[in-house]
Amino acid sequence: MPFQKLTFTNRRGEQLAARLDLPDGGPPSACALFAHCFTCSKNLRAVGIIDKALNEAGIAVLRFDFTGLGESEGDFADTNFSSNIDDLVDAAAFLEAGYEAPMLLIGHSLGGAAVLQAAHQLPSVKAVATIGAPFDPQHVSHLFESDRAAIERDGVAQVRIGGRPFTIKREFLDDLETHQVERRIKTLRRALLIFHAPGDATVEVENARLIYDAARHPKSFVSLDGADHLLSRPADAMYVGQVLAAWGRKYLPIDQTPPVDKTLEATAEPVEGVTVIIGKSGFKTEVRAGRHRFIADEPPSIPGGTDEGPTPYDLLAAALGTCTAMTLRMYADHKGWPLEGVSVHLRSATIHAADCAHCLTEDPEAKVFQITRVLTLTGPLDDKQRQRLKEIANRCPVHRTLEAEIDVVTELA
Repeated sequence: MPFQKLTFTNRRGEQLAARLDLPDGGPPSACALFAHCFTCSKNLRAVGIIDKALNEAGIAVLRFDFTGLGESEGDFADTNFSSNIDDLVDAAAFLEAGYEAPMLLIGHSLGGAAVLQAAHQLPSVKAVATIGAPFDPQHVSHLFESDRAAIERDGVAQVRIGGRPFTIKREFLDDLETHQVERRIKTLRRALLIFHAPGDATVEVENARLIYDAARHPKSFVSLDGADHLLSRPADAMYVGQVLAAWGRKYLPIDQTPPVDKTLEATAEPVEGVTVIIGKSGFKTEVRAGRHRFIADEPPSIPGGTDEGPTPYDLLAAALGTCTAMTLRMYADHKGWPLEGVSVHLRSATIHAADCAHCLTEDPEAKVFQITRVLTLTGPLDDKQRQRLKEIANRCPVHRTLEAEIDVVTELA
């Protein structure tokens, strides 16, 4: 999806770094504003995955680094929960002035508590969503509970949060006590969607119940079973994004039907072979093999990658691994050997020919693509049978194809 790197000035004159993620193929139907978790940044992987799902539903999303975090100016030690709310309101004003006022607020962790407060100052907002949010912003102080006495005694202390050092002042703690949380939630007067993982070890799920009980309808709760607080698994973040997009269609002026990728729909199904289709941007690719469908992609470390599927080299290794396992299964069955299972682990690397004992090239500096295959054979096999199965692995059809001369012919349809 297209995006723009932006900066805006908050009310204290500091430049805050932002990113606007946009739908592909046309103007957005609505805009959303995303507040990240305490001490995190706008570049948290889960945030990007959620944004992408919203973009596909036609919603533009602005995410930014709060003062003193990420790429934004300012000193984190001089910030507090109130300044985070101010940053959110300033970000909304920037979005309204240059694009469109936000209609959806999304907050993760302490960012969720912040959007519940900031919504009262933003009349354009129609819906609010929280992800792993605390009922009371004072909950965040448990992250540095062991340093609390030093902060109250000395007025300031260096604490470690998520393995990184941060300076926390007593004013930060004092500010947390000034916010009337329950009253703010009761008077929210916006549709509310609460995401929370039952096993969240950072913000207990009881916080979700307290928020839900305090809020008035329309309100909804979605359990993120098996997820952690940071939504580290891409599948959990994608689930949040897809559910949020579907829920948002009820409250935002966006198309009630999910967008269809015309490129994929217009491609005729081949009689035989494999068809691979990629859209207008990014590396997410649909693979069609007969009646089967799956996705290939690149990791987020490569610009345009969203990690929604295996990489091309993963697929190449998978072809060799599956063929190996099937060949060993077939051979053991033919011999009547007690092979109960096969696990094939493959890793690939590019090495110098000088480091390859079996390579035929005479140039020691030549580069060779090497796949290492590790077989785990289960069952009451003797040593002779295990060694024979190792030899048979080298005879699988894909192995032979990879080692033979391959002629790739490219034509234009």
